[in-house]
Amino acid sequence: MSSTKKLVLVGNGMAGLRTIEHILKLAPHAYEITIFGAEPHPNYNRIMLSSVLAGGTSIEDIVINDWNWYEENNIRVYPGDPVVQIDAERKEVVSESGVRASYDELIMATGSSAFILPLPGANKEGVIGFRDIKDCETMMAASQKYRKAAVIGGGLLGLEAARGLLNLGMDVTVIHINGHLMDRNLDLPAGLMLQRELEEQGMKFLLNKHTEEITGKNRVKSLRFTDQTVLETDLVVMAVGIRPQVELARQAGLDVNRGVIVDDYMNTNIPGISAVGECAEHRGIAYGLVAPLYEQGMVLAKRLAGAATEGYEGSVTSTKLKVSGVDVFSAGQFKDSPDTRSIRIQDDVDGVYKKMVIREGKLIGAVLFGDTTDGASLFSLIKSGEDISGREKEILLGVPSGGSGAGPSVAERMASMPDDEIVCGCNGVTKATIGDAVLNKGCNTLGAIKSCTKASASCGGCKPIIESLLTHYAGDNVGEQVKEGICGCTSYDRDELVAQIKEMGLKSVKEVMNVLGWNEPEGCSKCRPSLNYYLGMIWHTEYEDERVSKFTNERYHANIQKDGTYSVIPRIYGGVTSPAELIKIATIAEKYDVPMVKFTGGQRLDLLGVQKENLPKIWEELDMPSGFGYGKALRTVKTCVGNTFCRFGTQDSIEMGIRLEKKLDKMVAPAKVKLAVSGCPRNCAEATIKDLGVVAIDGAWELHVGGNGGVKVRAAELLCTVKTDAEVEEWTYAYLQYYRENARWNERTAAWIERVGLDHVKTALEDRDVRLALVERLEATLGRTVDPWKEIIEDENLRKNFTPLASAQNAAH
Repeated sequence: MSSTKKLVLVGNGMAGLRTIEHILKLAPHAYEITIFGAEPHPNYNRIMLSSVLAGGTSIEDIVINDWNWYEENNIRVYPGDPVVQIDAERKEVVSESGVRASYDELIMATGSSAFILPLPGANKEGVIGFRDIKDCETMMAASQKYRKAAVIGGGLLGLEAARGLLNLGMDVTVIHINGHLMDRNLDLPAGLMLQRELEEQGMKFLLNKHTEEITGKNRVKSLRFTDQTVLETDLVVMAVGIRPQVELARQAGLDVNRGVIVDDYMNTNIPGISAVGECAEHRGIAYGLVAPLYEQGMVLAKRLAGAATEGYEGSVTSTKLKVSGVDVFSAGQFKDSPDTRSIRIQDDVDGVYKKMVIREGKLIGAVLFGDTTDGASLFSLIKSGEDISGREKEILLGVPSGGSGAGPSVAERMASMPDDEIVCGCNGVTKATIGDAVLNKGCNTLGAIKSCTKASASCGGCKPIIESLLTHYAGDNVGEQVKEGICGCTSYDRDELVAQIKEMGLKSVKEVMNVLGWNEPEGCSKCRPSLNYYLGMIWHTEYEDERVSKFTNERYHANIQKDGTYSVIPRIYGGVTSPAELIKIATIAEKYDVPMVKFTGGQRLDLLGVQKENLPKIWEELDMPSGFGYGKALRTVKTCVGNTFCRFGTQDSIEMGIRLEKKLDKMVAPAKVKLAVSGCPRNCAEATIKDLGVVAIDGAWELHVGGNGGVKVRAAELLCTVKTDAEVEEWTYAYLQYYRENARWNERTAAWIERVGLDHVKTALEDRDVRLALVERLEATLGRTVDPWKEIIEDENLRKNFTPLASAQNAAH
């Protein structure tokens, strides 16, 4: 009889998954693990959502454990399918879709939700919180249509949302109930300094304001305050705090206060059920910072793995963050009271503020603004409770109280730092973990430490202290600082990888990793898809695509939606269809109860809400090519009417668009590619904000490249003007192949053109022999490709991946 127990995790977030990671290390075969998540995404770093919103990071970049990780660890996962019932007597959970899973051990990690103020009008369209990827997507979409945004809440979360909305081009006003920003983390002088800095960046502030009502018919139009003043706005983001999600726990009979009540070993009042993370309440406190939640997860993992552990005794918290490019740190009791003394310095010229709060000779709190270098050492003093009498100025200023000599060196500060000091708050990495990586695992570079421990892999704010610890532990054995590669698994960048693959004749993802000495034998979600692309681009006549190295959408050739269903977008060449084709699409949509059929911005029809097991049947009955709406490939070729009907048209844009799309319809690329053809300079097809746009003029065609109509709008630049249709095709194919062969994985043409420069591309393509050689290579590649929908329809082994059983077991893959 198997001794493996069943472990169910309710919640697919950071705290729960960190617990699972520890269990897998401590007792890799002890549990058969099942995970239910409310969101249709793998485990991602919620702390980095503001970077996604600001446009500097993609959703893929903030994924901590990708879908491959779940598969490799034999974890059954149900994304977008939250648990709705727990039967503690039968030890069984039931999900929203009806999946039942029994358990021996159950971990509640349901996290928290954004607190929405119970104001009149709070249910109107355009009023949201800022808590997950969906909120980011809502804000991004709003920025495309609306201009004014209001953020209620002047804490960290509110300021991060405001910064992102500014980057999206919106006019942003932050409303805060108190007199200075981030008053839970900063005192008045630091708060005012932060406000000045953010005002210079374009933010507006209304302080000491109480919102009374959100007005508007269906969508928000304005905010009315208690002083009867009004602020017009098109979007309201509430960032006023979080609320532990405990309703499921309460219904199951768990003891609940603000959060699910747990003891020092994360036990609840019902045997076999534990709680961890933002939903848990320990000794009256529900923590909202990641470091304490990771500490809880370690204790829980050790207990479940049967390892010896001391109980969790609570956390002294500190906050070190970068708010819109400004470094801030606070810890402990940083506000003055009658029984405290303070020492502070304020430099308005350089934007630096430092303050220590002392009670009975002990440091009990600190605030740093602009220069947070000493944050870790101050936090250590707060936690240790040692007497610092007579050393106050030395600690804050680095100058001994005697008035001469230097303060403690970096080496001395690193040596005196406690081993359990968390030096990377985003990922809960301690000083001891860094020491173990350097001394026992051979990590003697920053990149190696990042790969091994995840320290500095998120916001990067801890990089200086990680480098100091590396020097402290490795001494003269610190490795040469190497440039970062395509990911933490390797030091090779894109160009070096391509050169090595060509020179050494490497023909598979695994071979590249083995020969080139990957740090992680199986790679990660960044390098596997990129290697798969580079190999296919280089060995275009022989390389076989590796399905396991692709993202979920590209594995199943359909876009996964937030509820776990998929969308189907068939190819409609040039946006031109027929009555028979429309009737066929409508008939199929009715037959399979497709909840929504929508016209896309690229002149196509999107069938939304399709069940996974129905995908092959719908593809077969449609009998249309895949529109690749899910992939890094040619998406659409948008066209206007052109001279076929339009009285302004100078060329046949429809015919040109169809020709280009039919020739390129299975072209994969480093990133998605969108084309457009306009029949005259009025540009109804929006060709000048596409990756490649063809614009008709009298007797000729203009080719514009490097445009983007997304979050970061970029106007395309003129590549060339040609006279014939054949020249349009030649330059288009040559340009796209040159991009395919030279861009980095996941790099859109807009970013690529900005990096290499249009003149570089013009020079590269000016020789016709070079262009023809590029065209030949692209045609050879396209000649080998098959339509993925047709391939799956005709291959019984591939169709098995879409059966109801496979869907239930591998909903994430």
